[in-house]
Amino acid sequence: MQNQYILLFLLFGLTSIFAQEKPLIIAADSLKSETIDPLRPAKAAFYSAILPGLGQIYNKKYWKLPLVYGAIGTSAYLYVDNQKNYKLYRNEYKNRLAGNKSDEEYLSKLSESQLLNAQKGYQRNRDLSALFIAGFYILNIIDANIDAALSQFNVSEKLAFQPVINRNTITSENDFGVALNYSF
Repeated sequence: MQNQYILLFLLFGLTSIFAQEKPLIIAADSLKSETIDPLRPAKAAFYSAILPGLGQIYNKKYWKLPLVYGAIGTSAYLYVDNQKNYKLYRNEYKNRLAGNKSDEEYLSKLSESQLLNAQKGYQRNRDLSALFIAGFYILNIIDANIDAALSQFNVSEKLAFQPVINRNTITSENDFGVALNYSF
C-alpha cells in the first residue's frame, strides 16, 4: 500500500490525463452582469490623453489619481527647477565672458569650468525630467486603456483547477490514475 502512494507521488507531475466524463458546457454566458463595450478601452485612452487621470476616473479607479499626478507633477517640478538653475549658471557664465562679476557671493567664488559643469548638469537633468514627463503621460494613457480592457474580462467564480485521483476498481489490478480537471 505504501508503494502505491509513492508511485502516485512520482506520477503526479506527468501530463497523461484520462477523461472519463464529458465536460459540462455552458451555452449562454450568464456570468456577466454588464454588456461588453468594445470602445471602452479607446474611450479611456482618449480621456487620459485629453487630461491625465481622466481615463482612470472613467474606469472608476480613483486611487490611481494621486499616482498619476504625483509622477507627472514631480517630473514637471524638477523640470522647472532644473531650467531655473540652468539659466542662472548660464547667465553667470555669459556675464563672466563679458567681463562682469556676479553680486552673489556663492556664484562669484565659482570658476568658469565649474559654471560650465553645473550648467551641463542642470541641462541634462532638465532633459531627463522632460523625458519622464512624456513617459509618465504615455504610461497614464496605456494604463487607462489596459484597465478598461481588463475590466470587461470575464473572471467567473466557477473557474476551477482540481486534481483528482482515480482508482480503477473494475479490473482486478490496482491501477491508479491522475486527472487534472478544468471547469469553466
